[in-house]
Amino acid sequence: MKELTGIVDTLEERQPYITRKQEKGDVIPLACDNNSLAGAISQRACVYSGARVVLNPVTDAVHLVHGPIGCAGYTWDIRGAKSSGVETNRSSFSTDMKEIDVVFGGEKKLSNAIDELVGIYHPPVIFVYSTCIVGIIGDDLESVCKTASKKHNIPVIPVKSEGFKGNKSDGYKAACDALKQLIKKPEVKKPDAGPEVNRPKINILGDFNVAGDVWLVKPLFERMGIEVIVSMTGDSTAESISRAAEADLNLVQCSGSMTYLAKWMQKEYGIPYQTISFFGIEDISIALRKTAEYFGSEEMKKIAEEILETETNRIMPEISRVRERVKGKKAAIYMGGPAKALTLIKGFAELGMEVVIIGTQTGKKEDYEQISYSVRDGTVIVDDANPLELADLLVKQKADLMVAGVKERFIAYKLGVAFCDFNHDRVVEFEGFDGFVNFAKEVDASINSPVWKAVRQRTLEPEFVEPEKATVELGQEKATVEEKTSEKPYVKKCKGAALKPEFLRSRSDVAVESEV
Repeated sequence: MKELTGIVDTLEERQPYITRKQEKGDVIPLACDNNSLAGAISQRACVYSGARVVLNPVTDAVHLVHGPIGCAGYTWDIRGAKSSGVETNRSSFSTDMKEIDVVFGGEKKLSNAIDELVGIYHPPVIFVYSTCIVGIIGDDLESVCKTASKKHNIPVIPVKSEGFKGNKSDGYKAACDALKQLIKKPEVKKPDAGPEVNRPKINILGDFNVAGDVWLVKPLFERMGIEVIVSMTGDSTAESISRAAEADLNLVQCSGSMTYLAKWMQKEYGIPYQTISFFGIEDISIALRKTAEYFGSEEMKKIAEEILETETNRIMPEISRVRERVKGKKAAIYMGGPAKALTLIKGFAELGMEVVIIGTQTGKKEDYEQISYSVRDGTVIVDDANPLELADLLVKQKADLMVAGVKERFIAYKLGVAFCDFNHDRVVEFEGFDGFVNFAKEVDASINSPVWKAVRQRTLEPEFVEPEKATVELGQEKATVEEKTSEKPYVKKCKGAALKPEFLRSRSDVAVESEV
């Protein structure tokens, strides 16, 4: 059925999830923040995956998946968070539940697994993730974890992440609930402890140190005289997370995953939070200035401005060079959360590029309203898109580049569209000043790659071409090939050449290529 908005062909139930930019002040007519539609085959992940991507960068924790072995495949490699110390988190563990465990319960198996892992790794904390099957059969995860915690004298924390009970956003909340149990109240300073150096302290929430991003950001704050207690959860440990309540301010990078925790810390410990981004020159500048403004130190403000001037002047020659090569190109953005999508709009503007498609998996109404105010007229905004919708949009919006996660890479490549991985699988830093240079270079290399000269760009709805006679050379002989319509469609008659039936495909079923 052809959808009514005229943007793409899609299921009737999916129509409300695709719209265009609205005038400022208008309410965006976009459905969002719902569970994925059955049969739509969207890109949105489950509750368990949301919890896992948030917690897995805790480097010295043991991550135990209580469920079938398949769920344990969602592990460190899909996050790529780097560690400056121990890397226990790079090992994935599972109770590997079988049919007999489903029938008789898996609590004993889980208890034995915890005992074994403690004996081998001696971790300071264990996260135990529940999966769909655990929620169905009703294993008492909390009771097993509580008993194990008392037995081994370490936090054994249940992560309530049954995949079927919501979506990725619910997984973020489950992860934050687990982190709450690690955060301790600040110790009250004793009167005889002597004078204390009053150094401003912050936490960075929602940064997962993908490819080492945090290591390009923390030095900027340290140069301003600020101590970064913990980055949650990139390159974090159980001990550093336990000190999080000592902070004076929380800076929230990924709002979708950590705003819930930031609000809890504000209520519980009186720590305010600010939403920031460390991607792109404009957003980095805003982050440093807002932080300095909060602490009210003139010296800190002066240092922040010096950092911004020095670093911007250092990278601008390379940014200007790339801008000349990519300006005017059209970009498509599809992110897991809205924070990254919004900051990418500014980043592309700094490179002279235009955003023509933007979507997320977990955006809320207010997020899409902000996105709508930030993009140009005609930009398509989509929530929880499926691969067919994304492919159709790339063609109709004539995108030159797609920025998304690894799942969307092949959609772009098959359509002859350049691609840049901005998600968890990348191996190059994109945050900070040097990170933005890395991003600009990757965009340039992808868009201007010589490979596109050899690739024929595809279209999803080819125009009908009249059959023509053609002459093809087969070995030393020439054969005349003639395509005709008949009662049996898609039949080709060849003189001098035999074509196998499996190579004859419907014109409506296969993308047609147009010559470069």
